[in-house]
Amino acid sequence: MSATENSSPLADTDLVEMTLEDAAAAFARGVTSEALTKAFLARIATYNPRYNAIITMNPAALDEAREIDRRRAAGEALGPLAGVPVVIKDTMDMAGLPTTAGWHFLSARAGGVDLIPETDAPVTARMKAAGCVILGKTNVPILSATGTHASNSWAGPTLNAAAPDRMPGGSTAGTATAVGASLAVLGLAEETGGSIQNPASAQGLVGIKPSFALVPNSGVVPLAGSTRDVVGPIARCVRDAALTLDVIAGYCSQDPKTVAGIGKRPPGGYASLLSPTALKGKRLGLYGSGWRDRPLSAECASLYQRAQEELAARGASLIEDPFAGSGFAAISKPISDKYYFDARGMECCAYDMELYLRRLGPNAAVKDYKTLAEMTKAEDPFAPGGVMEYMDYLPETKFSNENPTLPPPLTDFLGAKEAYLAVVEEVFARHRLDALVFPQMIRELPFLNSDDVISETTVCEINIAGMPGVVMPAGQYASGAPFTLIFVGKQWSEAELLALAYDYEQATRHRVAPVLSA
Repeated sequence: MSATENSSPLADTDLVEMTLEDAAAAFARGVTSEALTKAFLARIATYNPRYNAIITMNPAALDEAREIDRRRAAGEALGPLAGVPVVIKDTMDMAGLPTTAGWHFLSARAGGVDLIPETDAPVTARMKAAGCVILGKTNVPILSATGTHASNSWAGPTLNAAAPDRMPGGSTAGTATAVGASLAVLGLAEETGGSIQNPASAQGLVGIKPSFALVPNSGVVPLAGSTRDVVGPIARCVRDAALTLDVIAGYCSQDPKTVAGIGKRPPGGYASLLSPTALKGKRLGLYGSGWRDRPLSAECASLYQRAQEELAARGASLIEDPFAGSGFAAISKPISDKYYFDARGMECCAYDMELYLRRLGPNAAVKDYKTLAEMTKAEDPFAPGGVMEYMDYLPETKFSNENPTLPPPLTDFLGAKEAYLAVVEEVFARHRLDALVFPQMIRELPFLNSDDVISETTVCEINIAGMPGVVMPAGQYASGAPFTLIFVGKQWSEAELLALAYDYEQATRHRVAPVLSA
């Protein structure tokens, strides 16, 4: 930092673990958005070469920051996140910047072609309207098709900021690392089956997996845009995540399914219920074989027991395995015992990709699914050895791939969704539950260079059911790898879950800023 900057208001500003409240205080004492943006860009220049979180920089970031400063100086009304440096996932369209989906076929920098959208995805547009300065787009694995890493991306692997020798979580690995390493104040993630939950958990962050259809997902490269895909924030504290959800949630005419969320947002916003006493008197269901017959490791169980004691000390009542005998665990249809992932709902991938490609505009390098399939047939994702070869266990996948302009019937998915929701309704009523609270993973993170996968507790049950979850820090394993909890609730209960998470956060302060190396 220069001597001039040292004598400016920016000298009092610590970028590490900066919150929205901290940023607002900096602006109030005279720090400009341009200066803050330059400071984050300098931090990116220092640490991103090693951690590889951000793969496409926004060349207009400083101009956008200066425009916010001009408007602030002129006394104009500004959005709620005005001047705040953020990142978004690569798969979210931003007009003029490439969307690569982590695949070398879709990146000119890797010898492929660039997909350059003509318009922003609705979530990107909403972040811009809120005044955010989008610094860049973050790394993902090919087609966002794993919840464990980004190691097969054309841009190379992303490291975990909290534990560089461990998996970073996927598919939104880059956003989690950028936020965890304080390369931005916060970021956007997207999930089909764990891609918000897992990276937030892997890096000891707060992540909101929203109810399906609360946030528009059009203009985001899909795996299951019609059935499962959701966009949500990853942040370092609960309040920041809640305020970001305020910005991106709500009906969007470009995504008609969001009509389902009309009337479901809290009148005062997602931060309106945040309270240091929110846990008092609440009834929380605990993880057990009734939910999923997968035991916790010994160390995970010990950390979970300590977390239960912390929750009880806040006045919560804890109910052991409320799903026991409910039949809930039997609804799951995982790919295998090792890869405990239920892909139902993803049969519509080809159809949803067709809709996404059409939206790019008439000048797009790839205009439809059949062109994409032909261009990438040497690495067919659905073929043996492909990144989505597991999809062949679902019979409707073949129909969708052969008929990408038609939505598949989704018979298995709809049956599972209805079954999950019915059991959840009955169990919550019988035990008078306010929420569930589980460890987000059943054991410690796997090592980065292993063939192991992240083993979680709520993927894909809440993805198929369309239920929300809030991931948050809850300690560390002996190795230093993060341990996290996830609060899960019925559809549209995000505000209540955030309140519970906030109480726990304020009482425990488990978030630990990582020590980085350049």
